Amino acid sequence: MSVTVVGVFDRVEFAEKAAREIKEQGLRTDDISILAKNSDDTGEGEGKGFMNDNISNGAITGSVIGGLAGLLIGAGMVAIPGLGIVAAAGPITGLIGGAATGGIVGGLVDLGIPEAEGKKYESDIRSGKIVFTMRTDEDKVESVSNILKANGAERVETH
Repeated sequence: MSVTVVGVFDRVEFAEKAAREIKEQGLRTDDISILAKNSDDTGEGEGKGFMNDNISNGAITGSVIGGLAGLLIGAGMVAIPGLGIVAAAGPITGLIGGAATGGIVGGLVDLGIPEAEGKKYESDIRSGKIVFTMRTDEDKVESVSNILKANGAERVETH
């Protein structure tokens, strides 16, 4: 059975390092998503809809998730009403982009995270934290959790 492991980091570099280590351990990286509030966001353009600079098409999204090019699928920037520009990488990018999904919380729910927990993670992102999610088999949870903790995750939870 698949579960979602979530780690909350203070710095995007720590989340990137964890993703790289997971790949080096031979674990599947296609199910890793990383969300971070764009530190370059001035607040302009909040609520203006969806914007996606897809790294796989050669566009670089900036310093927030630019280091993930080639490591995770579907990286981009998404405008979330009331939150601003959010850098997203992995499967979550497509889930939070549509208005019908409910933004970050809806995307996290689609990854198997309860709505109440999704709201907590959205609050973490709002305060500048980086949220890392990975869908994996139950027998790999301990390994993934240990990698996240070893790379500076301040909180690791399984859903």
